[in-house]
Amino acid sequence: MPPIVFTDDDFHGLDHQQDDPMVITVEIENYAVKKVLVDQGSSVDILYWATYQKLQLPDTAMVPYDELIYGFSGEQVSTRGYIDLHTVFREGTQTKTIPIRFLIVDAPTSYSILLGRPSLNTLGAVVSTPHLAMKFPAPSGDIITIHYDQRLARECYMASLRPQLPIQQTNHIERPLGSSIALSGEDLDPRIGRDIRLEPVEDTSPLELPNGHSINLGTGLNSDERATIPSILIDNTDLFAWSAADLPGVDPQVASHKLSIYREARYVS
Repeated sequence: MPPIVFTDDDFHGLDHQQDDPMVITVEIENYAVKKVLVDQGSSVDILYWATYQKLQLPDTAMVPYDELIYGFSGEQVSTRGYIDLHTVFREGTQTKTIPIRFLIVDAPTSYSILLGRPSLNTLGAVVSTPHLAMKFPAPSGDIITIHYDQRLARECYMASLRPQLPIQQTNHIERPLGSSIALSGEDLDPRIGRDIRLEPVEDTSPLELPNGHSINLGTGLNSDERATIPSILIDNTDLFAWSAADLPGVDPQVASHKLSIYREARYVS
């Protein structure tokens, strides 16, 4: 096996002046799971309950296990069970698949999965935080390099600094290219979870507009409203802005956005 070394060319991040956490993407059950934290200080591999549900794994696949695990400051965390899953690490066309026993934890977090020392040792991985990269031997004997997502890592870190607010997780689980299994609408929905999304108070029916867009009308409209509102909307379709690109050159006297900035404040990373 070739020696594992790191050079300046291994850094693919945006900012060299960094102390960012190591966040990658792995593939489990034909899903690409983002926001995976690599934590060399953890003695266990953790699959968070919200991720377990999004992977559409049946409850029967989980082995009951109620032992406590302990955090950095000694806090106790309950577990729901554990599950053995084959996990794929990919960089381009090179892959390595290993079995990982995940403890299933129901806890608020900005991450989908936490990879600890057991999986890293099984993978044979060497992690370099200055390069935001991880290297390990491939079955062919070559060295695979996994690069970390610095932008996503900072998003997760900033979210973890706000424990007093409920963490609103987005669906960072996608089907990889070439997968034969179809996606449901929620798999790629970038909005916050449905449990806190505003929903109409009544049933709706779609109204197709001439520009290809559609809007939903409440079924509780009276007969006069049902007769007039659709025609008004269709006749004035060009007045609606469907994206920011539809609003070029807005006069600042009509609408503007300003940031209240203290110019002498020091940057905090």
